Amino acid sequence: MSEITRTDFHKKVGIVVSMIPAGKVATYGQIAELIGLPGYSRHVGHALATGLKDEKGSPVPAHRVINSQGILSGADSFETATTQQDRLEAEGVMFKGWRKVDLKEYQWQPTWDDMLYLEDCLKVL
Repeated sequence: MSEITRTDFHKKVGIVVSMIPAGKVATYGQIAELIGLPGYSRHVGHALATGLKDEKGSPVPAHRVINSQGILSGADSFETATTQQDRLEAEGVMFKGWRKVDLKEYQWQPTWDDMLYLEDCLKVL
């Protein structure tokens, strides 16, 4: 991660993850692409595992980030093995099969306004 510091990378991940609305999910790779670093999906996962906080000091909704197959894969980062699924279900996300989300239905698609906001946020870092 030579072109960006770890602190800036974590801030960028936190900004994007904070934008994911309740009832939607994003993939680690999607977050990496949105911050301009495609291929850094594992780094996104590692950043989320540190317990990122938003600009107000609240934890970012890391439970909304899943793998590219729609499967929950961050269980080790939560209080219990079912915390991520429990939180998503509480937001209305339905599961098909074991810990699998239908990305066609629940994947967050940023709006044009989301992208403009993101661009403004990321250029100050």
